[in-house]
Amino acid sequence: MKEFRETEFRTRDSVRSIDGGEKNIVRSQVEILAPAGSVASMKAAINAGADAVYMGGSRFGARAYADNPEEDQFLEAMDYAHLYGCRVYMTVNTLMKQQELDELYAYLKPYYERGVDAVLVQDYGAFMRIHELFPDLPLHVSTQMTVTGPGFAKRLKELGASRIVAARELSLEELREIRDQADIEVESFVHGALCYCYSGQCLMSSLIGGRSGNRGRCAQPCRLPYEWEKNPDKKNRYLLSMKDLCTLKLLPDILEAGVCSLKIEGRMKSPRYTAGVVRIYRKYVDRYLEKGRDGYYVEKADEEELLKLFDRGGLTSGYYRKHNGRDMIALREKPAFREGDQELFDFLDQQYVNMETQIPLVGNVLIHEGEPALLTLTVYCLTDSPVSVTVTGDMVQTAKNQPMSEEQIRRQLNRTGNSRFYFESFTCDQQGSCFLPMQALNELRRTGMSAITEELLRPYRRSVPLAADTRDRQDLRSPEGLHLRKSAPRLHVSLEELRGLDTVLGHREVSEIYLDACEIGEDLWSDTVKACHSAGKSCALMLPQIFRTEARDYFLLHEKELKGAGFDAFVVRSLEEPGFLKEQSIKQPLIFDANLYAWNHQAEEFLYREGASRLTLPLELNSRELESLGCRGRELIVYGYFPVMVSAQCVQNTGNGCNRKPGLLWMKDRTGRIFHVRNHCRFCYNTIYNPLPLSLLGQEQLVKKLEPWSLRLQFTWEDPARMEEILLAYKESFLYGRKTEYPEREFTRGHFKRGVE
Repeated sequence: MKEFRETEFRTRDSVRSIDGGEKNIVRSQVEILAPAGSVASMKAAINAGADAVYMGGSRFGARAYADNPEEDQFLEAMDYAHLYGCRVYMTVNTLMKQQELDELYAYLKPYYERGVDAVLVQDYGAFMRIHELFPDLPLHVSTQMTVTGPGFAKRLKELGASRIVAARELSLEELREIRDQADIEVESFVHGALCYCYSGQCLMSSLIGGRSGNRGRCAQPCRLPYEWEKNPDKKNRYLLSMKDLCTLKLLPDILEAGVCSLKIEGRMKSPRYTAGVVRIYRKYVDRYLEKGRDGYYVEKADEEELLKLFDRGGLTSGYYRKHNGRDMIALREKPAFREGDQELFDFLDQQYVNMETQIPLVGNVLIHEGEPALLTLTVYCLTDSPVSVTVTGDMVQTAKNQPMSEEQIRRQLNRTGNSRFYFESFTCDQQGSCFLPMQALNELRRTGMSAITEELLRPYRRSVPLAADTRDRQDLRSPEGLHLRKSAPRLHVSLEELRGLDTVLGHREVSEIYLDACEIGEDLWSDTVKACHSAGKSCALMLPQIFRTEARDYFLLHEKELKGAGFDAFVVRSLEEPGFLKEQSIKQPLIFDANLYAWNHQAEEFLYREGASRLTLPLELNSRELESLGCRGRELIVYGYFPVMVSAQCVQNTGNGCNRKPGLLWMKDRTGRIFHVRNHCRFCYNTIYNPLPLSLLGQEQLVKKLEPWSLRLQFTWEDPARMEEILLAYKESFLYGRKTEYPEREFTRGHFKRGVE
C-alpha cells in the first residue's frame, strides 16, 4: 500500500500541510480533469494528481463502450474519490428519447444523494429537466452542445449552467471572450484525441453504420482512409484523422485566457495512459502556479513520454492558435504495432495504477479501568479544518493477571491493513490495571475507521427536494402547430446554390424558399427575396451551422443588407444566432433546423424558449418515435443530402493548401462511396455530405400519420433539370396522393425506418 509520507496533500481548495499550515499555492482556480472510463482509471488518475474525474454510469454517457461502472460500483468509486479530495463529474451527455428522459430522475437520484459534484449534459431537455429536479446540482454543458461563443454561453448560465465545455475548435481569444462576457466557468480540452467534426454536429457514423455519436456509439469513420479527387496519394490517405492534442507549451496561454478546467480526453484508454498523462500535466500546472509564465518551460523528454503512451502520428497543439492546417492531420495510418517502453509502463503501473493510497490519521485512545474505551481519530490533510470523530468501545475490564501495556494497545489498533487509512501518529492514555480482549480492540478500530469515513463524506450527502419525482408537468411547448387544423403539408425548399431558383419559383406549390448564406452572398439577397415575393413565396435566410467570429464579423459588416433584404424568416442552425439577431433588433420568425436536436418534449420547450417559431424534426429518430413525439407544427425533411460532418478543418487546405475559393470537392472511401465536400470559405468551415440522398417517397402514409406542418426538399448541388424532376415527383406524391416514379437512382431512408439505439 502506498502511504503519503510527504506533508503535502491535494484538497478541493488548497494545498495543506499536516500541521495545518496553509501554503501559498492555491489550486482552486485550476483543475486537472481526467478521464475515468473505469474505476481503475479513476484511481490511477487520483494517484497521479487529478483534481477531478469525469465518468459515465451505465446509461446516457458519450462513451457507451467504455468500462462504465454499474450503480453500486459508481457510488463506491465516488466515495473513494471524495475521500482523496477529488471531484467526480458524471457524464449524462447523450441525446435522450422521451421515455429515457422520463426515467432520468430515478437514474440520477442515488448519485445526487451520494454527492456527485456535477453532471455533464448535451440534450437540451435533459439540461432543463435536471435543473428542475435537482436545482442545486451543478450543470456542465458538454462540448457536444457546440458552444462557440459568449452569447449562447451567457444564455446557458442564465438557465442554470455553471460551466461550459467549449468547442475544441475555439481559439484562445474566443475562449477569453466567453469567460469575460459570459462570466461562466470554461472547461477546455488540453490533451488526447480530437474529432474531425465539431462535436455534436457529426452524423457520419450514425447514417453510414447506425452507430450514433450523439448516443456515445461512434464507430470513428474519420479514422479510415479516403481518396481525394485532387490528390489520390496512396500514402497520405487519412484525410480526416486528427493527430492527438498536446498543449504543454500553451498551458500559460490557456490558463490566462480564463480556462479553469484542463480536460484530458481518454475514457476509452487504459489506466496506464490516464496515469501517465495526468502525471505530466500535474507537473506543468504546478510549475506554472509556482513560477509563473517567466519560470515556465517544457522538457522535451516529457513530450516524448506522452508520445510513448499513445502516438497516432505525432501531436498537435490544436486550434488554440490556428484555425486549421495540414499539420494537425495524421494523414498516415497509425502503425498496427509499435515497440513500447516497458520500463515506463512498469513505472506507471507500480507508482499509480496498482498503488493504493492511504490517508494519514492522528489517533488517541483512552483506556481507563472501569470505563468504556474511547478512540478519537483526526484527519488534518483533506479539508481546511481538521475532521475528527470519537467512538465508544467496550467497558475496560480489570486485569486478572498481567495488565495490558500501552505497546500492546498501540500495536493492535495500528493494524490498519488494507484500509484507506494509516496512523501517522498515535497516543494512548491508559489508567489503572486495564484489560480489553483483542477482539474488542479490533472492533473499536473498525468502528472508528467507519465513523471517520462517514464524517469525511458527510458534506457530500444530499437529500432530494420534496416531491421532485412526482411533480406534475404541463406541456409548455409552443402552442403553434399543436392545435392546427389538419390539412395537406406545405412544401418548402432550401437552396445552397441559386442556379435552380427559377425552377423552384415555377412551382406554385412551393410556399417558402430558404437561401443558404454560406454560398449565397449579401449582394444577391435583396433581388432574390423580391423574386420570391413576386412568385408568391416567402423567403428565409439560412444562417451558418457554425457561428463564430467569422460569421459575426460578416453579418455585422453587412448589417444593412441583412435588415434591408426583406427576409420573412431566418433559419437558425447555431444557438449563438438567436441572441445575435436579437442584438441587431431583428424580429422576424426563427426556424430552428434539424441539427438543433429536439428528441423530447422538454428539448422542444427549451428551443421554443430560445425563440423558435418552428422546429425541424430530428434526423435520427424513426417514424414511430417521431409520431410519439408529435409533429404537428414541425417541418420534416423528405429529400436531400444530409451534412454528416461539419469541420473547422478544410480538405482543400489539407491536400493542396488554402486557395480561398469556395467549391465542391469529393472524397472516396474504401468501398467506393463518394462523399461530397463543400468549402464554406465565407465562414471558414467544411461540410461533408452523406453519399446518398434521403428519400421518403414511398413513405407517404407514415408521413401523413405524423401530420407535419411542412415538408422540405433540401437541394445542394443538383442541376435545374434534376431539381425539376424531384419537385414534380414529391409534390405529386405528397400533395396530391398520386403514384410517381422514383427520381433518385440510389437513395437512403436515413433513420426514418431504423432509428438509432
